Amino acid sequence: MILVTNLTKQYKKIKAVDGINLCANPGEVTILLGPNGAGKSTTIKSIAGLLKFEGEITIWNHLNKTLEAKKLFGYIPETPALYDLLTPWEHAEFIAKAYKLEDGWKEKIKSIFERLEIFDKKDKYVRELSKGMTQKLSVALALLSEPKSVLFDEPLVGLDPKAINEMLKILEELKADGKSVLVSTHIIDTINDIWDRAYIMDKGKIVCDITRDQLQGRDLKTMFFELTEGVKECKQ
Repeated sequence: MILVTNLTKQYKKIKAVDGINLCANPGEVTILLGPNGAGKSTTIKSIAGLLKFEGEITIWNHLNKTLEAKKLFGYIPETPALYDLLTPWEHAEFIAKAYKLEDGWKEKIKSIFERLEIFDKKDKYVRELSKGMTQKLSVALALLSEPKSVLFDEPLVGLDPKAINEMLKILEELKADGKSVLVSTHIIDTINDIWDRAYIMDKGKIVCDITRDQLQGRDLKTMFFELTEGVKECKQ
């Protein structure tokens, strides 16, 4: 699981995140919503170990910046962090060596590449790929090590409808496999059918923590706008 406890991040005089708590449980898709400036990106980067912060973040009971946590964690950033002059296959080889994966990784990455329709691009330089292709590659690389927790930051941006549908299937499969899945997104409509718990952020704080059952027929998108525009308070 991904457990965030009293996370606080301050940039000089600005408190971007103010003592928030959240949990992405095994076998669930947890979504993090928030308008621009809510602190969502800071939270995501803190969980991924890219920022210094106050508080505690653990991945399956390991502090998030430890080697033990990183072995269990997969991260798909909004903007893929790839090497322009390496091919997709060379990226996969790099991941396989870094995680000391067994020989079967080649069959596994081939299967993922084929599913995401990028296998025919495996020998092209990343700089030759479209944004959608690099996004798919980022997902494939994160899944290669079979992480127990996966963090997706805006995973549907830049994908065509077919790829979006495949991505939703992957999220559901990860959930069915008992993985803890945390998705930061602003495309509420597209992911509306698969989430289990939603956290809504505004002005550095969690203003609502609600499960699908607690929603009781209410519309999450409407609730999001009401909460972030100060019209109503969260009611579970």
